[in-house]
Amino acid sequence: MILNIKNLLLENFGTSGEPIQSFRAPARINVIGEHVDYLGGYVLPAAIDFQVCVSARKNSIGKIQLYSEQYKEVATTDKPIYDKSHLWANYVYGVVEELIKNGFEIGGFDMAIDGNIPQGAGLSSSAALEVVTCFALASLFQFEISREKIALIGQAAENNFVGMKCGIMDQYIVANGKKNQCILLNTDTLEKTYHNLDLKDHEFYLINSNVKHSLQDSEYNNRRGECESALKKVKTNLPRIKNLYDLPIDTNLNSFSFSGVEIKRVQHVMGEKDRTNILLKSFASGDVFTAGKCLYETHDSLSRLFEVSCDETDFLVGMLKEKNASGARMIGGGFGGSILVLDKIGNRQNIEEEIKKSYKEKFNLNATFYGFQISDGVSKLQ
Repeated sequence: MILNIKNLLLENFGTSGEPIQSFRAPARINVIGEHVDYLGGYVLPAAIDFQVCVSARKNSIGKIQLYSEQYKEVATTDKPIYDKSHLWANYVYGVVEELIKNGFEIGGFDMAIDGNIPQGAGLSSSAALEVVTCFALASLFQFEISREKIALIGQAAENNFVGMKCGIMDQYIVANGKKNQCILLNTDTLEKTYHNLDLKDHEFYLINSNVKHSLQDSEYNNRRGECESALKKVKTNLPRIKNLYDLPIDTNLNSFSFSGVEIKRVQHVMGEKDRTNILLKSFASGDVFTAGKCLYETHDSLSRLFEVSCDETDFLVGMLKEKNASGARMIGGGFGGSILVLDKIGNRQNIEEEIKKSYKEKFNLNATFYGFQISDGVSKLQ
């Protein structure tokens, strides 16, 4: 891919100019802690070996010139302005705007973008593009920036420029991932610890539902608003509570004037806090069965209480349970995307074709199975 992406830059923006540099950033999974990273919660993500790659160089014309191989489009601007015609380019423009806000000098540059992260699969292709852009620009324009700051710049770009009110998890793991390790991240303080997950005779794999419902982004922002509304009501009684996730698990939720929707959202957050603790203890003791049970319970909560699942992903998780997979749940923002599966090694071969067939018959869609390896975070390519 790296030779090809250099050629894409040369083909679209000419052969003369500054030396070309190339970079890659991974996709991510999150084992547990879903829809709590914007609520001060703990998450357990890992970088995986799908990736976005870019080749980039400085130019002398003061313009930002981008080419996307996926969209087969060129986007050009003199300064970061939201581009309705090339939505993919806004993830790059947003990063440039946030770097300028933070006092970094960014001149004109050419960039070609390619990758193999399935779009709409809930694996954070947008965070990968934001992080690799920031990492590349730091190298091109020779400024020092920490990996934590790169993650924060990427999140700010998505929040402020793109308009998606995401938490910090995706950008953080893309910037800070380590091969064969997950990160337990406190999304309030950004304290982190790296963990090896001993899966014994089990493995993780993914199933892409190949559906992304159009309400994903708007409903994601709505969920965040509902949680913020609930937190205001909590603070009326408990002013020292900083984040919704800080509520003790045994709190009597009926003591607050929550709406019906708000109480469901809070029940998900409290349940996810409890499940995260149980899952961590389960993996530490080698109890993979209990860890898998936590994944199923998380999916049920995301579907019933947080209401971010959909018929397609519910169907896939239901079939996996029926076929004795150890655990499964939707990952990502929701309303489609992928299922993370924890399964006994060898069981995938027994159930894959039947699940694909049943899914195709019910929804006229193909379910795509992916194996993966846990990988390093963003890096420069030689």
